[in-house]
Amino acid sequence: MFNRNYDWIIAALLVIALNGCAETKLAIHSVKRITNIVKEKPVPIYKIGKPYQIDGIWYYPKEDYQYDETGIASWYGRKFHGRKTANGEIYDMNAVTAAHKTLPMPSYARVTNLENGRSLVLRINDRGPFARSRIIDLSRRSAQLLGFQRQGTAKVRVQILASKSRALKANLKGQEEIRQIGSPITVKRIPKASVATESLPLIPGSKVSAPKTITPRSISENNEMKNRKRQAPPDEQLTGNIVVKPVEETNIFVQAGAFKLYENANKVQAHLSNVGPVTISSVLISGQDLFRVRIGPLNGINAADKMLESVAQAGYSSAKIIVE
Repeated sequence: MFNRNYDWIIAALLVIALNGCAETKLAIHSVKRITNIVKEKPVPIYKIGKPYQIDGIWYYPKEDYQYDETGIASWYGRKFHGRKTANGEIYDMNAVTAAHKTLPMPSYARVTNLENGRSLVLRINDRGPFARSRIIDLSRRSAQLLGFQRQGTAKVRVQILASKSRALKANLKGQEEIRQIGSPITVKRIPKASVATESLPLIPGSKVSAPKTITPRSISENNEMKNRKRQAPPDEQLTGNIVVKPVEETNIFVQAGAFKLYENANKVQAHLSNVGPVTISSVLISGQDLFRVRIGPLNGINAADKMLESVAQAGYSSAKIIVE
């Protein structure tokens, strides 16, 4: 009887041990999976990209540090959450980022909602939107902060922040070079030179001043100030802060094109006269007179979308929506 009970106890202990091993293996496997995910986290790179074509329209990415445009913004969210962006980062719909058709990635831009005056700085790290009538595609969080998540679109102004974008480029390009060639420093510790001190005789007529006492606190404060000057501000300090500006009345137009010669603008106006109220206006851009052909003002974003489609079908594929 005792032997039977003893055998049963041994069998039970073996089952428990085996289960424990299985759970341990499962835990180790899970840790390895988590570790692999962390290791595979993409490193941000600086990218402009080559010209590309979407739905018959060519886009030409470039460094344009004077970029300042108005148009219609949209946003993208859960469908793309966790996927790679155009420069290899991971899209996070809860981060303050955006997709743009041509601006460098990454770069900083200020986006202002012209309908409610809300403005914020965000980080451009993706390409898009590829709807003809949209100028920029914001993350879900950015759309929430600018107050148009529910309505889906908004009239906006997009301005690149030149100095911050250049600094970001320099920082990332430097990191890329270090990753490619490796750090030239291979010594773990650099020996310090010995310093000898010697008291010198006083100059006749001079006085001895008491040495200045520096407390540990003042040393740490000085080091902190130096570190602040050296370090570039992180993304979270630049992005996400809302500024509210006065709201001004705006009109929405579809611009068929801007031409150097008035004769060409006049031909386009005649060609589009049957689609809506077409006007020609002159503007001075970079010291050059241009003649803009526009249809409008139009009654809202939906009307502008329909008009843009009509103008594109008439042969003006580079037409765009303008807000003024």
